[in-house]
Amino acid sequence: MTTSRRNILSLACASAIALLGLGHAPANAQEVTLRMHQFLPEQANVPKNILYPWADRIEAASDGRIKIDRFPSMQLGGTPPQLINQAIDGVADIIWTVAGYTPGRFPRAEVFELPFTMTNAEAVSRAYWQLAEETMMDDDFKDFKVLGLWVHGPGLIHSKDPIEAVSDLNGVKLRGPTRMTTTLFESMGASAVGMPVPAIPEALSKGVVDAAVIPWEVTGALKVPELVSNHTSFGDEALYTTTFIFAMNKDKWESLPDDLKAIIDANSGLDFSGSAGAQMQADDAGPRKAAMDRGNNLIDLSPEQVDEWKAASSGIADAWVSEMTDKGIDGAALKARAQELIEQNSAM
Repeated sequence: MTTSRRNILSLACASAIALLGLGHAPANAQEVTLRMHQFLPEQANVPKNILYPWADRIEAASDGRIKIDRFPSMQLGGTPPQLINQAIDGVADIIWTVAGYTPGRFPRAEVFELPFTMTNAEAVSRAYWQLAEETMMDDDFKDFKVLGLWVHGPGLIHSKDPIEAVSDLNGVKLRGPTRMTTTLFESMGASAVGMPVPAIPEALSKGVVDAAVIPWEVTGALKVPELVSNHTSFGDEALYTTTFIFAMNKDKWESLPDDLKAIIDANSGLDFSGSAGAQMQADDAGPRKAAMDRGNNLIDLSPEQVDEWKAASSGIADAWVSEMTDKGIDGAALKARAQELIEQNSAM
């Protein structure tokens, strides 16, 4: 055999060995990339203090085998009400959304949005997860993997003109986040408009609405205190809250190896839901102080004033129970169980 031919064979063997070696080399440490999609800008409190820290924990616990790409402000396209379908269809792997952005789709979750039901966000978030395990996971939430369920802190009214009495709502164009809140405010004389959070600044600045109901924690990111100067809170009570869903595409979840599933599960569920709710309520403090520092008007209703609002909203829960009954859901039992779980978690 000539020297040239031996060299060619040697190179061929070396190449084959190299290729064979690649086939048995350790897999890249990054085994899966997940796309997280949500509707708030990345500097807002929820992504900054809840969603991104959660993603960081998953990446760290998996030693880099899971990478989570973060897409704020609907960067993957669509609108906030489409997020839950994006999780189901695989447009995104993980989403965070408001349950009420698709009105009537998650009826059982609405029990926590009934007027003056919320005590504190941590207790109600834990109750929300527990009730979901009992009644929702195999029904309302069956099309996706649930990672967390929580609510925000006490909801309040941010308005251009002061609102103290229920009668002050007459004719007010008011933004509501969910079906339950729009129903509530319509019953009190307001012209309620349902819209996602990102639409609030433009709606206020252009006069589409005169007021918005949202918790303090998101007002800073939306610059609401620069657009309105009055903020009505309800003392130690909460007029309303909003239920959130943090979910994962079911097929993507099923495709993960068991050890990576275990990492995600260890960082999700009941305790995570409670801590997320607690974090949202804790994040009320900064934006509230900023609004007060601007000289805005904080209207903190007295217990007697709050009683008027309670009386005006008392029919909402009964109407909801009746509506659930028409849907084949025992609304009265669901409401009683939700209250029981809230009381148990509030006492912890």
